[in-house]
Amino acid sequence: MQYLVAVLSDRIQAEAAYTALEKEGLTTNDRVTILGRGYQTADEFGLIDPNEAGRKQAKFMAYWLIPFGFAGGYVFNVLTGLQPFPGGEFGNHIIGGVLGAIAGAMGSVFVGGGVGVAFGSGDALPYRNRLNQGKYLIIVEGSNITINKATRVLRQFSPENLQGYSEPLRQN
Repeated sequence: MQYLVAVLSDRIQAEAAYTALEKEGLTTNDRVTILGRGYQTADEFGLIDPNEAGRKQAKFMAYWLIPFGFAGGYVFNVLTGLQPFPGGEFGNHIIGGVLGAIAGAMGSVFVGGGVGVAFGSGDALPYRNRLNQGKYLIIVEGSNITINKATRVLRQFSPENLQGYSEPLRQN
C-alpha cells in the first residue's frame, strides 16, 4: 500500500484540497482522510504514538535484560568473592543477582524506552506535532497511479509538506 501525506495550514485549504481530489475521482475507490480539528485525530487514524512505541520497546528489552542482569550480577559476585553484606556467601550472591536485575530493568527503561520514543515512531511524531499546531493532514492511500494523481492535485494547494510512503503509517 502506498501513502501520500500533505500538510496544509488551515481547514479551508484542507477542505478545498479534499474537494479537488473528489473531483478527480480519488475519494470513491481509494481512501482519502483529513486529520485535524473537526476531523479524525491522529489516534483515531492510527498514527503510531511514540510513547506507546517506547513502552513496547522497553518491555521487550526487559524480558531479556532483567534475567541476564540477574545472572551477570550473580556471576560477578561469585567470581569476585565480594561479601559487602553480612549473611553468608549465598546471600551475597543473591543480592548481587538482584542488583544486576535492577540494572537490567533500568537499562530497559532508559535505553529501550528512549530508543522507542526517538526511533520507533518514524515520521509520525512530526505529523502529530503539526496537528497539535492546528495544521491539517490529508492522507491518501492507494496504488502508485492513485498517489501520482493525488500528488499532482495536492501540489496546486502549495502544502507545507508533501511526502510519499510505501510502508504503513498505522499501528498494527
